[in-house]
Amino acid sequence: MKRLLLLAALFVLAVPVAYAAPPGGQGEESASASQTPSPSELCREQRRTMGMTNFRSMYAPTGSPKVAFDVCVAKLSQATPANAKNAAKACQAERAKDPEAFRTKYGKNANKANAFGKCVSMTARGLTEAQQDATLDAAAACKSERQQMGAQPFKDKYGTNANKSNAFGKCIQKLKKPAQS
Repeated sequence: MKRLLLLAALFVLAVPVAYAAPPGGQGEESASASQTPSPSELCREQRRTMGMTNFRSMYAPTGSPKVAFDVCVAKLSQATPANAKNAAKACQAERAKDPEAFRTKYGKNANKANAFGKCVSMTARGLTEAQQDATLDAAAACKSERQQMGAQPFKDKYGTNANKSNAFGKCIQKLKKPAQS
């Protein structure tokens, strides 16, 4: 009976300790890696920043809010592989210049063998954040321009479909292009 109580007491004390420390190889670095926002999180931020009317005008001028959100997620999901591919190319070029400095800068494990993966993820995250910032900045500029011009002149300037309901999205595309090139 004493052994059973002793084992139970040790188990009760061991369980919280096991959950308190992160598993080996995981810690602050894995927490920062999970900070990359998903396409749906980026779309929620855009919708919140632009407002529903502008968000719908950009992604689905004649569709419902759900359709606009789905189109946004689809577009941003397509950008993710492109960002990773571009990040990989940039990291390869950086690694080719000075491999040892590259491993020191990006390597996070004991032998710094994870340097390339860390570089790619950090660079891709930076590209995604830059694209999001460019979109939100363009949206703010378009909002301001529409307020200054008035709704109908703004639609006449940027709108391309029959009822010119896509004017806000076309304005963002036009203002965002120079930032992407």
